[in-house]
Amino acid sequence: MSPEEYLAPYAAHSEGGIGRRHAETAHASRSQFQRDRDRIIHSSAFRRLEYKTQVFLNHEGDLFRTRLTHSLEVAQIGRSLARNLRLNEDLVEAISLAHDLGHTPFGHVGQDVLNECMRDYGGFEHNLQSLRVVDELEEHYGAYDGLNLMFETREGILKHCSLNNARLLGPVAQRFLDRTQPSLEAQLTNLADEIAYNSHDIDDGLRSGLISIEQLEQVDFFARLWRDVQQAFPGLSGRRAIYETLRRLITALADDLIATSGSRIADAAPKNIEDVRKAPPLIRFSDGMRKDATELKRFLHANLYRHYKVNRMRVKASRIVRELFDAFMNDPVLLPPDYQDKPGDVHKQARKIADYIAGMTDRYAIREHRRLFSLDEL
Repeated sequence: MSPEEYLAPYAAHSEGGIGRRHAETAHASRSQFQRDRDRIIHSSAFRRLEYKTQVFLNHEGDLFRTRLTHSLEVAQIGRSLARNLRLNEDLVEAISLAHDLGHTPFGHVGQDVLNECMRDYGGFEHNLQSLRVVDELEEHYGAYDGLNLMFETREGILKHCSLNNARLLGPVAQRFLDRTQPSLEAQLTNLADEIAYNSHDIDDGLRSGLISIEQLEQVDFFARLWRDVQQAFPGLSGRRAIYETLRRLITALADDLIATSGSRIADAAPKNIEDVRKAPPLIRFSDGMRKDATELKRFLHANLYRHYKVNRMRVKASRIVRELFDAFMNDPVLLPPDYQDKPGDVHKQARKIADYIAGMTDRYAIREHRRLFSLDEL
């Protein structure tokens, strides 16, 4: 029995997929999306996620999430959701593991600053950079650049894209111009990402001491779950109480998504993936759960992501990224030879600098900055 025979007709079937940019012979023992997943896991960009910030810098503690552990959590949640909805788990896993490959060091602040630096040279979008990583920057194969992933994996990686960039990217970005939808697997991975970061950012925020249970109890969604834990386990406190609450949070979000999405799919009755693309988004939370999740995100934004200690990191990270970019633009001979473009094309040189900086881990960026600007590093 083929591992894809249990899939719904509107799921993404790898053998019926749009295909790869460069034709390849099918593998005897792995589906197309399994091959994509394996290529992503073996990529250099995937390994670098271990030392890229989620919220807290890697050296601030061994137990905080990084981009790598975040991606693994997204994949776990995504596979569970996909199985319940009879969608392609292997495609969801591949998209989940690849969705942050193009993220800069220092989390979203690194992306924001690099986008500002690149304003006159086409800007910087981390989703677009993730696609660039798998299409061009990874160097594994003799026949082509990149990982040569399936179209469905690539469209799932490209979660957001400006219209200007969409016009340049061809078929993989056409949906942004046509206002059509990606596969249900891509839609699902987007929300699995949200479930993962909402839950683990609470966990990391509490572990760091930057937010407290007392503050979180002001959020109705969290307070309801916390009360459930206290009723089930009177007197339970510390890490166990937090873990029990976050288990319930993930379950509540996942169960709501499965029920709501299943109902929307049944109402739309798509016969195949092309019907999915023409329909409105079908993977959704209920209105009530969306309200709860939004309230939680607003709390995290105000109390964790904008905490003064996190802001101190943001200022330092902004300075590192900006000063690296300016130094390399002013004097490209400071770059490794592979990132030096021919003199005269400033746009190509800027893009190569963006590739170089975006590929850095937090600690590599800090060390590179020290090499350039510290007199103690010669």
